[in-house]
Amino acid sequence: MSDKITPENLFNNIVETLAEKQKSVSFFEEEKSNSVTTHLNRLFGRQKPVHHILGGGKSADCLLWRNKKISASVLTAATIVWVLFEWLNYNFLTLLCFALVLCMLGQFLWTNASGLLNRKPSKAPRFVIPEDFFVNIATMVGAEVNRGLRFLQDIACGGNLKQFLIAVLSLLAGAVIGSWCNFLTVMYIGFVGAHTLPVLYEKHEDEVDNFVYKVFDQMQHNYRKVDAGFLSKIPKGKKHQ
Repeated sequence: MSDKITPENLFNNIVETLAEKQKSVSFFEEEKSNSVTTHLNRLFGRQKPVHHILGGGKSADCLLWRNKKISASVLTAATIVWVLFEWLNYNFLTLLCFALVLCMLGQFLWTNASGLLNRKPSKAPRFVIPEDFFVNIATMVGAEVNRGLRFLQDIACGGNLKQFLIAVLSLLAGAVIGSWCNFLTVMYIGFVGAHTLPVLYEKHEDEVDNFVYKVFDQMQHNYRKVDAGFLSKIPKGKKHQ
């Protein structure tokens, strides 16, 4: 038997329905505000994904560890090179000679092993570097160097004092870091940072963005205190009309 509809039950149903609608509306408004806040509070005003900012393609896949085997192999190879040059004190000529000796020894054994094993002689594989390889490297390095020089000259001639001071301080910081360690170590630290920081930021970008903006807000708050307590009391010169 169906329940009898009374004014009291009808009123309770209306109240419950309005309460559910209010909860759903507040939920969507909160979600929308959170999405807008998240969109606006991206680091340095970033609106594109990290993969797109890194240039996309295979290089971005390697930096963001899309293929873990390739990324781990590249980072391991860089670590081996750094250990050989820095810890074991090898130089480039020594490693080059050792590598050539090993290659020649391998080809010699490949060629003469067939006679010792009573098999048909086989040709040893030849390693040939394409001629365009070095041309492409030189072109790429030259383009990057010219772009860096053009960037520094634009800052020097642009008349923006803030950008000029930031560039000068960055170069001075690089000079100080270079006095602590050599160029290879600096390159290795940058290489490791390029293969670790982007992927960590991509995984925890919300936490990093919120932390950075909180630090910026705290710095602005401290600056307002200094400005109100000290800087604003400094007498300013009168403007001559």
